[in-house]
Amino acid sequence: MVYLLVAMGSALGGVLRYWLSGLVAGWVGQTFPWGTLAVNVVGSFVIVLFATLTAADARLYVPGEWRQFFMVGVCGGFTTFSSFSMQTLALAQGGEWAGVGLNVALSVGLCLVGAWLGAVTGHALNA
Repeated sequence: MVYLLVAMGSALGGVLRYWLSGLVAGWVGQTFPWGTLAVNVVGSFVIVLFATLTAADARLYVPGEWRQFFMVGVCGGFTTFSSFSMQTLALAQGGEWAGVGLNVALSVGLCLVGAWLGAVTGHALNA
C-alpha cells in the first residue's frame, strides 16, 4: 500500500512541479532556470514544514504511510535537483560560468533558507 501511495504522491508532485516551473518561467523568461529554482526553494520549505508539524512530538498526527505519501511521493516528485544538475551542466557546457555560479549559489542558499523557514514555521505552529 505504501508503494501505491508514494507512486500517487509522485505523480501529484510531478504535475505540481511542471505547473509551478512553467508559471515562473512564463513570468521571468527561460534563459535562466528560475522555475527550477523556485520549485526547489518551495519544496525545501514544504518538506521541512510538514516533517516538523508531523514529527512524533509535534502537534499533528499523520500516520506513517501518509507521511511517506507526502514527503517521499509528493515532495520527491515535486523537487527537481536532477533538473538542477542537468541545467547547471548545460550552463557550464555553454561556457556560462556566471550562470553556473549563480544557479548553484542561489539553489543551495535559498533552499537552505526555505528549509530553515519551514522548521521555524513548524515549530511556531507546534507551540
